[in-house]
Amino acid sequence: MFGHMNEPVSLSRDVNAVIIPAGEIVTLREGTHGFITQALGGSFTIYVEGNLFRVAGKDADALGMEPMEAPEIPENASDKDIEDVIWQQLRTCYDPEIPVNIVDLGLIYRCEVAHDANGERSVSIDMTLTAPGCGMGEILVQDAQEKVAIVPTVGEVSIELVFDPPWNPEMMSDEARLQTGMM
Repeated sequence: MFGHMNEPVSLSRDVNAVIIPAGEIVTLREGTHGFITQALGGSFTIYVEGNLFRVAGKDADALGMEPMEAPEIPENASDKDIEDVIWQQLRTCYDPEIPVNIVDLGLIYRCEVAHDANGERSVSIDMTLTAPGCGMGEILVQDAQEKVAIVPTVGEVSIELVFDPPWNPEMMSDEARLQTGMM
């Protein structure tokens, strides 16, 4: 996905985007020109007139890109199979400013799969942020929720932001620390 770095783009339609790092939603108009600076996990960070914006994967077509498809699951998937797919999905959620997924950043504290009254699976996740005041927090939660919700057999997804214990760089995977230069 790094092949899209600094790729010029012109929006083919109006699209909602989030200003980074403020977290405010704005509308970028059809014909707006910019550059894709990050294309990871199905969402895009674009640079337009000195500002960075996050465009959700569902709007990939406005950038001339393909949207992310729902993951495949094994036939008669067990809860363990579904949990594995959920972790894979969470690994497709990226902080728009850091090219590391939220799992390797150490932001996911808990992920549990259960069954609801209708026989569908319900997923409960505790996650944190690198900083409590992060303007992108709700956007990261929404991204994670959308990516888990498209997993077949998952009916409900509940994600709670928690700040205990506080996040620190030691929670990152070795690969993430190496990638960010925090080794």
